Amino acid sequence: MVVQAHIGLIFPGTAQHLMTMGSEAVGLFFALSGFLMAHLYGSRPVTRENILDFLVSRFARIYPVYLVAVLLVAMLSGMPSLNFVQPIVGGTDFVRHIFLLGSSGVFWSIPPEIQFYLLFPLLWLCLARPQRHSGMIAGFAIVVVVDGLLELPGPGILLLSKLPYFLFGALAGAMHSHWERWTPSALTGIVTLFLLAVFFAYRHVLPNFSPEFWSLQSAAAAAVIVALVARQPPIAGRVLAAAPLRFLGTISFSLYLFHVPIMFLVHRTFETVLPEPALIAAALFVAVGGAWFLHETIEVPSRRQLVSLWQQHRWRLDSRQAPAGEIERAILDLQETERRLLGGTATATTGDLREGADSAVIQDSGDEKLRA
Repeated sequence: MVVQAHIGLIFPGTAQHLMTMGSEAVGLFFALSGFLMAHLYGSRPVTRENILDFLVSRFARIYPVYLVAVLLVAMLSGMPSLNFVQPIVGGTDFVRHIFLLGSSGVFWSIPPEIQFYLLFPLLWLCLARPQRHSGMIAGFAIVVVVDGLLELPGPGILLLSKLPYFLFGALAGAMHSHWERWTPSALTGIVTLFLLAVFFAYRHVLPNFSPEFWSLQSAAAAAVIVALVARQPPIAGRVLAAAPLRFLGTISFSLYLFHVPIMFLVHRTFETVLPEPALIAAALFVAVGGAWFLHETIEVPSRRQLVSLWQQHRWRLDSRQAPAGEIERAILDLQETERRLLGGTATATTGDLREGADSAVIQDSGDEKLRA
């Protein structure tokens, strides 16, 4: 939807014929982000190690490919002859984008996302131990109410104006984790697809009903839709899990970041060769192909590398801090488990192994699966 909304930006002649829904798409994305964070992390213990793992994982997921996109846009913006449509202007603007405070083009939505990640550990505490943190939960509720009363606008790079989308999405994620017994029907799937269509189209069908998108109503609606979709109801589940949509979902972040510069360059290169409809089709095709390439060569490898480096650093740090006795006990426990897996005496105790640790030899049956 965001890509479709920007076609008119690059091809002005087509803009008057397009019905754009970019704001709705980003609002749904914010709710989905809150949902995923709460569902994936909400039930885990809130420890220093888990919080650091979360922050490193989120940074590795977003920043490397984001940085490449910023550098590309800055380079295009520095070529006056190109007249890039969403430029990063000057050194100050460039530094703001590097430090995740930029607002050029689609980059405006990254700061609220990062700010939510920094806030999430507090929300995590509320999800893990709601009885102990009722005051904090009340504080979040008050912020949402004030946000609605003041009608804080969007888009904008401050989390406060988008906080209801993240919070309602997180509430839906927490509820989803406890809804295992509910099996939705085919009717639920039809209603889900209908709500999704209404969410995107209502401002164009009923322009006087709600001219401004960013509101508590749209935040609540986005969270409800995400919660319904996550249950994978019949019909809706099959439609939204179709192979083309799963492929677009896989490359969605790279596509989101790079579609404007890629489509702009295709337009400038072939505008004198192809008619506009063919040029738009070519630009969309190259944008999807380029996003897939960047996903495979930058987004995924950089994320894996950063997370791997962090895990290695954590392992070394933990090994330095762990007392020798704890390490010995852990090794002996692992030896006991390995011995049992390989057919050793099931009743062997840790004490027995500790006494014979110097002389014990565990036979390897050669079965790698058992050994693992």
